[in-house]
Amino acid sequence: MKLLQPIRSEKIWGYEDWLASTHKDGLQKDFLELAGDYPLLVKVIQANDTLSVQVHPDDKTALLLEGAGSRGKTECWYILDCEKGARLIAGLKDGCTKDQIEQAIKDNTLQDLMNSVEVKKGDFIFIPAGTVHAIGGKIRLMEVQQSCNLTYRLYDWGRPRELHLEKGIKSIKLKADTEGCFSDGKPFRFSPAAPLPENFECPYFSLANKTISGGYSFLASKDSGFELLFITEAEKLKASCTATDGTKTVFEKIQPEQIYAVAPGEKITLEGRGKIIRIKPVQTKSNP
Repeated sequence: MKLLQPIRSEKIWGYEDWLASTHKDGLQKDFLELAGDYPLLVKVIQANDTLSVQVHPDDKTALLLEGAGSRGKTECWYILDCEKGARLIAGLKDGCTKDQIEQAIKDNTLQDLMNSVEVKKGDFIFIPAGTVHAIGGKIRLMEVQQSCNLTYRLYDWGRPRELHLEKGIKSIKLKADTEGCFSDGKPFRFSPAAPLPENFECPYFSLANKTISGGYSFLASKDSGFELLFITEAEKLKASCTATDGTKTVFEKIQPEQIYAVAPGEKITLEGRGKIIRIKPVQTKSNP
């Protein structure tokens, strides 16, 4: 079990802390040495202002538009904090066509076609590849995504930054793709915002949301590679890790928004009070 140190990326709307990354644009060398080319990337995003309206390609479209070795980007958000009334964009209104989207971009009226959703602390939003989206201002969230940094801007609220309309339009899916997604064991239906379930799984990652009141232990699978342990809340929370060779390490001061890389076969015991999210890659044919 290793505490990973974030890499900060300043933005015109706030900043991103890349908590767990082996991507070249925010490479944690120690994590790369541990886990190799990790298929996921975890960030904390502080949005002081609204981000651009954007879309990410799926794996097939990324390969077509960007060439060999490119991954798509399916992601999800967990709201850590936000101002009352904060909103974000998650998907398009029913019945939109790509022709309507293109015309709305030209007319600066794209916001009329988008689903604007009010959010609160603790909300969960799943953004499958191809979903038009934007994080609103005054929101702090944790993002789990495929290890990909492809973003196609469609609309930027009048800011003079480059747009990527041709690739963006090709990447849009008019209906959110939730095939292979499950929430607490049941097929997941797309919802712009809802409380984080105890267990969520999509074709690329799984999340296990746990509340700790006293103690909690788990044994990391030997078959699924490294998993990540994100600390949502912590009150006098400490952890111990027993490695496969019997070596024991104690972490006395666990803090909110820390993330730990947990090696296959390690036994983790947490004591105190808090909330954690266990994050694991999902091994599928589309995510080797």
